[in-house]
Amino acid sequence: MSRNVLLLLLVGVLVVLPFLVRPGAEFGGADGRAEEVVAELRPDYRPWAEPLWEPPSSEVESLLFALQAAVGSAFLFYYLGYVKGLQQGRRAVSRDALQGSGRPD
Repeated sequence: MSRNVLLLLLVGVLVVLPFLVRPGAEFGGADGRAEEVVAELRPDYRPWAEPLWEPPSSEVESLLFALQAAVGSAFLFYYLGYVKGLQQGRRAVSRDALQGSGRPD
């Protein structure tokens, strides 16, 4: 099996495993849990800021979060690929310089 197939299988296992280990569990975000803890510790607490825009539903909020993650990942991996390409290009130029161009004078 190729390395990529093994990595994809591993990702699949990591995605499915929590649902098998804790069936019926609610997998919510950290924001909701933080609100619950603050409400327990300080029931009189009032937020000092309000959101500029409230998404119409939790599905839209999840979509925007996933879109943000996708754009951030695309930028990060593009940059990493770009840097790796630069390094490979520099190595090739250095190797050619050490070996000579191979062209007759």
